[in-house]
Amino acid sequence: MHAVIGDQGMGYYQVAYAYYTIILLISSYSIPSAISKVIAQKLAVKEYRNAHRIFKCALGYVLAVGGVASLVLFFGAGLFVDDEYIPVLRTLAPTIFVYGILGVLRGYFQAHKSMAQTSVSQILEQIANAIVSVGGAYLLIKHGMGSMEVPADEAGQVARATYGAIGSALGTGAGVLTALLFMLGIYGLNKNIIQGRIRRDRHQNEESYSNIIKTITAVVTPFILSTAIYNLSGTVNTSVYTKLLPSLREVSTSEIASRWGIFSGQAQTISNIPIAFATAMAAAMIPSVAQLMAARNEEGARNSIGMAVKTTMLLSIPCAVGLFVLARPIIGLLFSNAREAEDLATALLMSLSLSVVFYALSTLNSQILQGLGKLNMPIVNAGIALAVQTAAAVGLLFFTDLDLYSIAIANTLYSGVMCLLNQWAVRRAVGYRQEVTRTFLIPALAAVFMGAAAWAVYEALLMLTKSPKISVVVAVLLGVCVYFVMLLLFRGVTEQELRGFPKGYLLVKLAKKIRLMR
Repeated sequence: MHAVIGDQGMGYYQVAYAYYTIILLISSYSIPSAISKVIAQKLAVKEYRNAHRIFKCALGYVLAVGGVASLVLFFGAGLFVDDEYIPVLRTLAPTIFVYGILGVLRGYFQAHKSMAQTSVSQILEQIANAIVSVGGAYLLIKHGMGSMEVPADEAGQVARATYGAIGSALGTGAGVLTALLFMLGIYGLNKNIIQGRIRRDRHQNEESYSNIIKTITAVVTPFILSTAIYNLSGTVNTSVYTKLLPSLREVSTSEIASRWGIFSGQAQTISNIPIAFATAMAAAMIPSVAQLMAARNEEGARNSIGMAVKTTMLLSIPCAVGLFVLARPIIGLLFSNAREAEDLATALLMSLSLSVVFYALSTLNSQILQGLGKLNMPIVNAGIALAVQTAAAVGLLFFTDLDLYSIAIANTLYSGVMCLLNQWAVRRAVGYRQEVTRTFLIPALAAVFMGAAAWAVYEALLMLTKSPKISVVVAVLLGVCVYFVMLLLFRGVTEQELRGFPKGYLLVKLAKKIRLMR
């Protein structure tokens, strides 16, 4: 997408997407987690009829709320963004309505402890998103501008960037619609099984729809506030940089958009990839923790939390080290930049690498707190972290020349504060104390060896092949192998834990074959 629409087009898209995200979070995004929690509690006691009534009420809820949110975003786009971003934001608006329905379906299957449907739908969503985003941007630029060449005049550059960003926004909607059609098909295939369970349900305490709506609202509202405040960080950073900086410096709006495209569209996008592991882990955790707490099995909940945290750290710590060590070749692998833009994107990615660990852990713990029934704690913690971040971002922009690095520092500070506050809150909520050595210290030590090996291999191959792309791919693959070996040598993971990973039995078999595990 970056190759088609450039830094300025990415800037337009990312600014509009930040405001779209907040409206989506407020209206629909938290639905899967919230609904899965409520339905899981009913399934735990085999109240299948009430679980399905909750499902139907949730659909009505998102149809109403999502519809209103889409209309507000479409007709009120000018209240959120400046004129140059309005067409992109309006293109994104209908997606909110569709996402609400998709979210309820995903939450319903997650409540049954089945993540396969959600996982496949997300893969299909991103495939459709990628194809339509790139294809739509190309076709709109080609049709609107007559060619793919970047105009020399500023007005032409703005028009080209706008066409490209609108095309990219169409991809977001196409992806969500594709996922919805898939989930509807899966629901249709399982409808007879669902109806059979309902017919066999002998519970007499059928809940009224009015009570269910009250329950959904009571559970969804804290989820929404928590998720919205937690993710408001990005929107605040967008507003601070794109609206405050022009009043402090002699910088055109086009240049601001281009710089923001480098930060948000390149460095931050890459740093967010490992955090997706924690988000997926959190989505899978909520029904499990909610059911364990409903059964008053606090010991089971603590064990489940401990395993989730350790798994998240085993993945996020080496990712952070890898992004820091190989920042430049990773940027070069994915984006085509001029030297100056590549230097900036590289430095920004390095400065964001630590936030990968903080965001992964704080995201996981936010969802754990909600699964434990401590719905307000993530809201309070996110509010405190947001205040600290905003003060830091504004102060650094006003009193230093750090420019985009001010936002990177504030972003890391926000994630660090959230990480500490959420970890403390989980500890108090369930008497949970995280094991440190195997969860944090050994993965960090193994990641240091991994980073050194990956950097050395990259530099050596670069001298031999003169190809940064070949060198970085080989370096990453070798780094993964080194991390795996060092993790086993330092006894950072047990056989049982390793079997819990995808294809874990193959990893155990490999570890025993090379005599790293008995």
